[in-house]
Formats: sequence, structure tokens, C-alpha cells
Amino acid sequence: MEKGLSSLPSILKRRALPALVTFAAVISGAIAYLQITPRQYQTSTRLMLDQKRVSVSELGRDLTQLNSGTPGGSNPLADQAELIKSQRVLQRALTEVTAESGFRSPENELTVDQLSQGLKIKIVPATNILEVSYLNEDPILATKVVNAVSRAMVEDNTQVIRQEAANVRKFLEKKVPEARKQLQEAEQKENRYRQSSGIVSFDEQTKSLVESLANLEQQENTLSAQLQELRSKEASLQQVTDAKALNQAYAAVRGGQDEELKALRNKLAEIETQLVQARLSLTDNHPTVINLLGQRNGLGALYQQGLARVSPRNQSISSGSVAGDQISQDLTSQLIINDVERLALENKLKVVQTNRANLQTRLAQLPIQQQQLTPLTRQREESAESLKLLQSKLEEARIAEAQLVGNIQIIEAAQPPTQPSLPNKRTVLAIAIVFGTALATGIVLLLELMDHTLKDASEAEELLKLPLLGVLPRLPGHAIALEPSAQFLDHVGLVEPYRTLFKNLEFRSSEPLRSIVVSSTITGEGKSVVASHLAAISAMLSRRTLLIDADLRRPILHTLFNLAPRPGITDVIDSERSLEETVQRTNIPNLSVLTCGELHGRPSHLLESEAMKSLLIEAVRQYDFVVIDTPPLSACADAHTLGRQSDGILLVTRPGFTIKEVLQRAVSELTHNQIPIMGVVVNGITDQTERYYRYAVNGYEPLSSRRLSGGGSA
Repeated sequence: MEKGLSSLPSILKRRALPALVTFAAVISGAIAYLQITPRQYQTSTRLMLDQKRVSVSELGRDLTQLNSGTPGGSNPLADQAELIKSQRVLQRALTEVTAESGFRSPENELTVDQLSQGLKIKIVPATNILEVSYLNEDPILATKVVNAVSRAMVEDNTQVIRQEAANVRKFLEKKVPEARKQLQEAEQKENRYRQSSGIVSFDEQTKSLVESLANLEQQENTLSAQLQELRSKEASLQQVTDAKALNQAYAAVRGGQDEELKALRNKLAEIETQLVQARLSLTDNHPTVINLLGQRNGLGALYQQGLARVSPRNQSISSGSVAGDQISQDLTSQLIINDVERLALENKLKVVQTNRANLQTRLAQLPIQQQQLTPLTRQREESAESLKLLQSKLEEARIAEAQLVGNIQIIEAAQPPTQPSLPNKRTVLAIAIVFGTALATGIVLLLELMDHTLKDASEAEELLKLPLLGVLPRLPGHAIALEPSAQFLDHVGLVEPYRTLFKNLEFRSSEPLRSIVVSSTITGEGKSVVASHLAAISAMLSRRTLLIDADLRRPILHTLFNLAPRPGITDVIDSERSLEETVQRTNIPNLSVLTCGELHGRPSHLLESEAMKSLLIEAVRQYDFVVIDTPPLSACADAHTLGRQSDGILLVTRPGFTIKEVLQRAVSELTHNQIPIMGVVVNGITDQTERYYRYAVNGYEPLSSRRLSGGGSA
């Protein structure tokens, strides 16, 4: 990312011209568009959909009420926006505009389609407001059209609501009589059933029965308690009085209270006393005893007759059961009263139990009867509610039909615009700037993607994974040729990069550097210039240097030094001359050049010969440093052959010219063939060289330049 950002300025600088041309073309097109496009004026009005319109009737409010939009459902504002562009609304508006403007010729008259195309409807966010706008070349006409459309929409909305109210009224006028008839039938059915079932009010009757049943249950519990008490008392009295039945007790009491019987009992008591006394002194056969026995038996018979007389149904009772004393009579009387009360309570309890059973039966039957009554009551109530609702809605429909109520109102009328809306200069220019910038950026990126050449020194080092030995400047035209030598050697800004290159070659070699091959991937990268200047630097550093032009196809070194092409390397290989006789001296001390000589039909045969190997060995023996200029690597295999016979190959690259794929393939072949590569040189860079050697350039002025300018010593 850092590298991409750092290389961005250099990319923009390289592609500045096409980017500026593209940007200028887009801006020019935008300006031309603004000049030739006719002016359009836009005006707008605002309509509000009021969901709380005041109406006298509830139906009127319902008809003007807008249903809120539901997810996935219709939107009332969107519906009204589409309605504005409907045929009937636009036709009404056009009729008004035509009458007001007085169009006479058909070509000037607006049509519904034209109006629909120029009309724009916008929903103002988070409101119930619609903004209606119209665009036209005539601002007055645009204002009239927008206002006419808004008025037509309001009138159409009002008429629609009145028409809906009229339709509702007609419908209700038919339904009210039917609902009234249904109510009457439901009431008759309910009344007939109530009469037959006896149900007046289910809730009240149920409540009354429950209360009565509770009272009877309470009475029953009270009577049961009282009866139990009387039964207990009766058992006790029966045990005391020894009365087994009510009749017997009654007879005992009557017998004890009757005066005759009392007298008879007294007489019987006296005779019994006399009889006891007589038996004490007399026998049973004694006449006195017999007489007393006869009296006793007679009185006893009379007493039994009296008891039968006072007992119920003349039943005979024993004389022993007669309550003769007052206490027995009182207890027996209590027994009788208790028994009577018991019988009365038992009868009353039976009545209460019977009534309770009857109430329970009625209470159980009441829900069943009510179940049949419930649908009749519900039908009657529904009919009554329906009739009431229909009658109220009918009145509301009549009121709503008579009212002029709508849910749309004009809140802002359109005014004639003073400034054209289209074309919008700021918008067009802003879009043009953005589009021009994007297009220019796209052009730059496209050119970068299409450009497969080397860009700079750092890219060469990163791409090849080889040491970057030097960054060489682009030489001016007068400095390429090395005759006279002062044109190059006296210019510090040009000499120092090559001196640095030479020192890097020297320091990176573990053994003394004797010979190198200078080559490149394709023609035009400046390998011969680099080889010649590197040899000149070596000679300047007091090394006996030989520069060999081994490019037997397109030799150039003799032109750089202004030398004769012959004799040369071919003459030495053919054994016509020795190396020492063939090399040519230059005006640069310690520098000799071995030119190519006569061009040969088979240059590869010559370079592969044993004579060539012997020549290189002889050159290394006689000179301190040998520089061999060879053809490009992509052209032939001469550099490969000579590279094995030297200390290594120095690759020359040129930004904007060297093709990266070709360079990578050449390096891969050299590495695969185990041919030593000493490093890479980036040739022809001006800005980086100036930055690297700014101190040397600014701090030193060649002597020849000072002389030419007439300056003195520093």
C-alpha cells in the first residue's frame, strides 16, 4: 500500500498529458452542452392530504379519511400522486389552461401526453404533502399549468367524495326498510317464545330462583335441626312416661284428669286398702274379703269403661298407664305437645323439601329454555343495531352529499419563476468534473495496465530480485560521443553515476574484477553507451581498459569514439593480425577499443570459436579491465556464450522502454544456465539521478564551463 501511494505521483506525472486532455475534453463538452441546451423553467405547487378534515357527519369524515399505508400495501400519498397524472384530472386542467390562455393554433396547444411527460410529482418525506412541478420554456405557462392541475385535483377529489356519499345514500335507502322488516320479525319470534316458556328475564329469574332455593335450603336446615331436637326430647319423655304412642299418652292424661275416674280411683284405692287389711286378718274365703273383692272388681270394670270412654276410638288401656299424679300428667302432656310439634315439623319439612326440589328442577330447566331464547334475542338485537346503524349512516350520507368536503387542499400556489431550472450549470459542471476526473483516472489506470515496460529503479530491483548497481542519467546529445573526452569526463553530474557503478561492480566481486559483459534484453536500452562510458570511467581511474565491440551484427562503438571500424575483432579471430596490433587507442588515457572489424556472414560461428576464447584470455592478460559489448539477450545467444568466459553479465535496463516480461525471461534463462549476473543498471533516468547527485551537481562546476563563461578560480 505504501509503495502504491509513493508511486502515485510518478504515475500521474508520466500520464499527465492524456489525463489532462481527457479532463479538458469532458469539461469542454459540458460547457458546449450548457451553451446549446434551451432554457427550461420549473415551478411547483404543494398539496396537502389532510386526514383530519372537519365534517358535520361521521361518514363525511370517513370518506375523507386516508388509510395509512401498511407494509406491502398501498400508500395513500402514492395513490394520490398517480391520480394527479390521471386522464380526467389532466384533461380538466388543460381545459382550464386553454380557456385562460386562449390557444388558437393546434401547434401551440398542449396535449395530455405532453402535460403528463412534463409533470413531476414528489412526495415530501415524513409529511402528507405532495409537490407538483412542471417544466416548460415559458415560465408563465408553466405556472398556469401547475396551478390548474392543483385546482383540478382538489375539485376532482371533492366530486369523488360527493359521488361516494351519493352512492352510499342510494344503497342505504334500499337497505333501511329491509332492516326494519327483519327487526319486526325477530321481535315477534322472541315474544312468542317468551310467552310459551315463561321466561321474562333470564338473569333476574335465575337470581330469584337461586335466592329462593337458598332460603328453602336454610329453612330445611333449620327445620331438620328442630326436628332432631324434638325427636331427642320425645325419646326422653317416652322413656320417663313409658308412653309408646300418642294415643296412649293422650288417654293416660285424660284418664288422670277425669273427675269420675279420679273418684273411681279413690274408691278403688280405699277398697284396696280395706282388702289388704282384711287379708291380713281374714282368709280369702271370708265374706268380707269376698265382698271387698266383688266391690273392687265392679269398680275396676267401671274404671275400665271410663278409661275406654276417655281414650281415642274407645280403645282399652291399662290402668297402670294412667297419669294419676300431677308430674306424670305434666310429662305426658309435654310428650303429647312435643309429638304434635314433631309431626307438624315433619310435615313442614316435607313441604320445604318438595318446594326445593321444584325450584331445583326449574333452575335446571331455565338454561335449556334460555339456550333456545339466546339466538332469538341475539337476532333481535343485531337487527336493531343494524337498523340503527343504517339509519344513522343514511342521515350522514345525506349530509355528506350536501357538503363540499375533500381531503386535499392547496397550501402553496405556484409563482412564475425568474431563473431557469435547466440546464443547471453547477450540477452539470460538478458532474463533468467528477466524470472527467473519473475518466482521466481510468485512462491513467488503463495506460498503466497496458504499459508492460519498466517504470523506475525500485521496480527493477523488486522485479528481478537482483542487486541494483547503479542509476544512470539520460545523457544529453553532445555527451553521448566520447570524442573529445572533456564533454563527458569533465561533467561531474554525468561521471559520478558511472563511477558509482564501477565501484559497486568492484566491491561486490569477491575476486579482482577483470572482465564483464554488458548487455540488455532488447535494442535501444543504451547498453553500448553504458559500456563505453563505464570503460571511460575505468580508464579515468588509471586502469588499463579495453572496450570490445562483440556486437557483430550492429556495431556502434567505433561511432561513439569516432574510430575506423577496421581492423577489428574479426581480423584477430581470422589470425590476420594480433590483438595488440588491432586495438585502437583513444584520446582518453588508458582506454583502448577493439572494434568489430569486417562484418561476417556467420557472427555466431566466430564468437563460439576457440580463437574468440583465446582472444578474451589474451585481453584479460594484457589489460586491467575488459568491457565486452554484446547484442541484446533476446536477439541471440552471444551474451550467454561470452558471459561464461567473463566474470559475469551486467544487465542494462531503461524505464519506459524495457519490457518486464522479456527482462524476467532473460534473467530466468541466465540463472537457469548458471551464467553469473553481476547486477542491474537502470539507464536514462533524469529526475532520480538529479536527486541522488544533487550535491555533486550544485557544488562543482567543470573547469571548461568556467572558462567558457569567463569566470575565475573559486
